[in-house]
Amino acid sequence: MITIDKDTDKNTEILGTAISYLEDRGFENIKADTEGFESPKSYIRRGSEVSITPDIVAERDGEKHIFELSLKSKKPRLLKSKWLFLDTLSSMKNFKFKIFTTRGHYKFTDDTLNSINLDKTPVKI
Repeated sequence: MITIDKDTDKNTEILGTAISYLEDRGFENIKADTEGFESPKSYIRRGSEVSITPDIVAERDGEKHIFELSLKSKKPRLLKSKWLFLDTLSSMKNFKFKIFTTRGHYKFTDDTLNSINLDKTPVKI
């Protein structure tokens, strides 16, 4: 989810659902880009003011995982860039990168993943 889309209460509620989903599955040291949690590390693009912050970062069994929440976006191009960056970062640092989606956003997620040739299966929560 990009910064513009985080403003709505519904999106914040879905992010809370994703965090509880991870807690139920034994993830620890959860950092989320929402109130009540420590914020994950942000990455700033050179030459611009664009800041990329993963939605959720957590650990399980000594492995770090990056989670993104896929919701219909006002700026899908920026969302695609963010996902490609996080996928590259996770492969360089041996992290796991997964995308969460929820009912009403499955088609948008599949279309977005196909358009950038990212071979990921979204986790439906």
